[in-house]
Amino acid sequence: MDQQVKRMRELCRYAAAVAREDGLPAVAKRTAGFVRRRFFGKKARYLPAKKVLEAQRAQYAGTTRESCGLPAISILTPLYNTPPAYLRAFLDSFVGQTAPNGQLCLADASDAEHPEVGQIVREYQAKYQQIVYKKVENRGIAANTNAAAALADGEYLALADHDDVLAPHAMAAMGQAILDLRAAGKPDGFLYSDEALFEKDIRRPSVAHFKPDYAPDYLLCCNYICHLAVFRRDLFERLGGERSEYDGSQDHDLFLRLADAVGGAAHLPQVLYYWRVHAGSTSGGADAKPYVAAAAKRAIADHLARTGQKGTVEDGLFPSTYRVKWEIEGSPKVSVLIPSKDHVDDLETCLHSLYARTFWENYEVIVIENNSEQPETFAYYKQAVRRYDGLRVVKYPGKGFNFSAINNFGRKYASGSYLLLLNNDVEITEGDWMTELLRQCARPGGGAVAGAMLYYPDDTIQHAGVITGLGGYAGHSHKYKKRGGSGYMFRAATVQDLSAVTGACMLVKTSVWDAVGGLDEGFAVAFNDVDFCLRVRDTGRRIVWTPYAWLYHHESKSRGGDDKDPVKARRFAAEQQRLYDRHGRENILHDPYYNPSLTQDREDFSESADLKALQEGALPVHYRT
Repeated sequence: MDQQVKRMRELCRYAAAVAREDGLPAVAKRTAGFVRRRFFGKKARYLPAKKVLEAQRAQYAGTTRESCGLPAISILTPLYNTPPAYLRAFLDSFVGQTAPNGQLCLADASDAEHPEVGQIVREYQAKYQQIVYKKVENRGIAANTNAAAALADGEYLALADHDDVLAPHAMAAMGQAILDLRAAGKPDGFLYSDEALFEKDIRRPSVAHFKPDYAPDYLLCCNYICHLAVFRRDLFERLGGERSEYDGSQDHDLFLRLADAVGGAAHLPQVLYYWRVHAGSTSGGADAKPYVAAAAKRAIADHLARTGQKGTVEDGLFPSTYRVKWEIEGSPKVSVLIPSKDHVDDLETCLHSLYARTFWENYEVIVIENNSEQPETFAYYKQAVRRYDGLRVVKYPGKGFNFSAINNFGRKYASGSYLLLLNNDVEITEGDWMTELLRQCARPGGGAVAGAMLYYPDDTIQHAGVITGLGGYAGHSHKYKKRGGSGYMFRAATVQDLSAVTGACMLVKTSVWDAVGGLDEGFAVAFNDVDFCLRVRDTGRRIVWTPYAWLYHHESKSRGGDDKDPVKARRFAAEQQRLYDRHGRENILHDPYYNPSLTQDREDFSESADLKALQEGALPVHYRT
């Protein structure tokens, strides 16, 4: 089926679901928002509304850094030959903050040919006491940042570059987020916000970086945190500040050490920082500073050594991305569970590709026969058992199709310490796929569940992880995107922490499977994998997706669609409701690994048509481990 047609059908089904749940006015509102976003201006779309900023200014009018009630935050900014226009824009963004809890600490390493840098700062200092300035020797970005930190007296520190711009509510929002974390009894040692890129005017940003909540595996693959990062000053000092041996990736190194010390990080999904795009800036592309990669790999390797994890650090699929190739201890056995009904051509393709191309050797394959009707199917089973070493065929005793019950039955025959759920319409073309899934699950502290990249035969993405809330329930990350792209913020090209992965190719520790009771047989066809992963996630274990294990998937080829048959449509609706009943509608709609300012109407990580919560500064902070 043409993928555009498939997408339109899915959108129509989603519109129908919204109409049933929220009524036709909700459909009209989302449609209007889509048209507004696509065809009309986007001016100042990430900034709080004027009335919100005015209310904040009124709230803190007449207060000082000491009396405003917010934690004091000292912003660390090394200066180096900063263009005057950029410097004035940055300084203006600081003095224009809606709350007075900030301090700006400037360490100026400019050369003698740029005395205007110090002159401009002193001009601002004459009017604003919360700007602290010192001329320093240029010893590199980390040392210069530490020199700025030596000027700070705030309880918290923040990092800002000399050519960027702070959002007007940055200090107020971060200060309130810290108070909210304290009130909730959550760690307040390390926070970060979203950011946007701009060229000339922050009221006309080019794109935002809408980040997930803290995602440790993602952070190992790239510095997705960037700006605005805020952390406790005593923690920064205890860790020894930034380290010059990691110049180029000194912030990435610091963030890894902060997260290790705190046990996680808090994410405030508000755009508090504007990153200027110009020649030489890292926002303009990784090639601007090629030494970044070497420093980043050293920082990641140091993190592994510090935390007692074993793996090698390599370049990733794109510049400024990295891969940890985790060490697998021993040779754990994998039990591959493949439900099958007729369609022996599909099954033969799956089995032949698995046995012929899989590098990992310690596995068994259990085909779970499910009510096949064609005599040639059973003849094929007899032949396959003779041809493929370690293959067993077991007969599911139930009637009809129940994916959960079939796999639960197959588990009874599995002897491996890992279970690999695999659809019979999957084709393996790359030999390291099972090994890579094991790398993600077998390492100490790693994922309890791992998923793979699945492609349609036309080399578009079928699955790059599952995002809950898409379409109102759940959808696939980057679905229909052409193969070879990096995805949104490299999220289709780096190992990801996610809420769920598809059961079409899912590796899980057998002990974890048993601990949560396997698949819920109330989800006969849809959402069984999502429900399972969410139950695993709720135990504190992690779900990981990797682009380094990839397969081809002929989606639902052996079962067909659910929208053409009224009985199947009713069952699908019942399973949708079951997902809400078990996990809560709000929990489903707010995936921690998907930003609330991204759309839930499509699977392409595009910006939401409704940024009202962002513009009202109403999006709360979330801490994750």
